[in-house]
Amino acid sequence: MRRSPPNGESLRQIVHPARAAPLFREREAITLLALMANDKWEDFRATNRANWDERVAVHLGSRFYDLDGWLRDKPGPSRRDTEALGDVTGLSLLHLQCHFGLDTLAWARAGAQVTGLDFAPAAVTAARDIAQRAGLAQRAEFVCADVYEAVDALGHAEFDIVHVSLGALCWLPSVERWAAQVGALVAPGGRFYLHDGHPLAWALADDRPELIRSYFEEAEPLADDSGYTYTDSGGPMQNKRQYEWNHGVGETVSELVRHGLRLEWLVEHDWTVWPHFPWLVETAEGTWSTPPGRPRLPLSFRLLASRAARDKVPE
Repeated sequence: MRRSPPNGESLRQIVHPARAAPLFREREAITLLALMANDKWEDFRATNRANWDERVAVHLGSRFYDLDGWLRDKPGPSRRDTEALGDVTGLSLLHLQCHFGLDTLAWARAGAQVTGLDFAPAAVTAARDIAQRAGLAQRAEFVCADVYEAVDALGHAEFDIVHVSLGALCWLPSVERWAAQVGALVAPGGRFYLHDGHPLAWALADDRPELIRSYFEEAEPLADDSGYTYTDSGGPMQNKRQYEWNHGVGETVSELVRHGLRLEWLVEHDWTVWPHFPWLVETAEGTWSTPPGRPRLPLSFRLLASRAARDKVPE
């Protein structure tokens, strides 16, 4: 049974993988050849991993994550995420690029058997510790692996739900390689749920709503040497450099479809859950959006996709 978009939002598309399969092979070949010619991906990944390993200690002690409050209050998934996926009791749920697992463990509290995967060893170590402290270790497993190697790292397991949450896609050079992993991890009859920052927002300048970066996936990354993370922190990190890539909504959806998923609904939001830019204002719902009287911009998006169930073998 297909679910309607949460909160009555009406944008819905059903796209069949067989129709989309030939459409993007030329673009994929160009992208992969560029990455192979570049042959810097291993350096990019090692640099980003060092940056994220260092972030873990900063984030664990931040007001942004408020780990002590999280352990005390025992929150479950957000209302909008629960509306998107419904009752998850007894379902297997994989959270890719899970950081130290607070969102992953929220789904365990809601009754799912969860697996979190992240490429930063410090994050995975912290996630396992938090699961123990929260009394959720029996319903949670954390695996240290790159998302591009998730299928092998997880022993080719399949999951009822695969989930990717905010701030994930921008760290990956190829959305095609990512979608190939996602498609192989969703079980027949299972679902994929994505909530991430909108690529238009990633293309904007930090201090003004002006496009200064590519909306689309490019072979060369954006290098950032600011040394600061998105949480409250005392100063710049030692491992300052990080590399990011953007991916258009059409690129992301088309690759998911090409790798066997069917799009159930797609919603673009004029809000995000954190102050991505200094010119955003907080709303009554606790999200962040453009100031009243200014044109609304897409700041985040969500989608739900599914994999067809296997045909029953006649008895």
